[in-house]
Amino acid sequence: MRISVDLENGLLPDRYGKYAPIEYQLEGHPIRSFPIGIEGVPAGARSLALTFLDWDAIPVGGFCWIHWIACNFPPETRLIPENASAAGAIPCVQGSNSDFSPFAGGHTNPALIHRYVGPQPPDKTHDYTLTLYALDCKLDLADGYYLNEFRRAIRGHVLAEASLDLPSRA
Repeated sequence: MRISVDLENGLLPDRYGKYAPIEYQLEGHPIRSFPIGIEGVPAGARSLALTFLDWDAIPVGGFCWIHWIACNFPPETRLIPENASAAGAIPCVQGSNSDFSPFAGGHTNPALIHRYVGPQPPDKTHDYTLTLYALDCKLDLADGYYLNEFRRAIRGHVLAEASLDLPSRA
């Protein structure tokens, strides 16, 4: 399985992160998700899921920053289009990102904390890891689920996975 995301000058385009225009922000956070191309989903896949994580946040904030987790995309999906997270262009169930945490502001707006929130690296360019999973089932998770719940739910159900590191500038 392969995934692709178009970069500009080797970086995630600014409109999906820290330098997003105001119309692509909510409460000061970038919320327009980037398009993801998908190829080679294995036969037998019943759903697709993704995580978009910032491991480079550990030295800055003390934990891996969750930017987007989503599951139960239809297995025939070959493109998750731009702004799919906010627009609902493809049916899926979206989990909680790190902005819900009291350590990260304790936001409560579901339109912010249960969807994509883009990169905002405070110190230097960070690599953000996008991973797509092909699963042999649909997950029994509800909107707002947590990454730990996702990790437990996919155990024994991953048919294939593909990852990309997407750099975004500070």
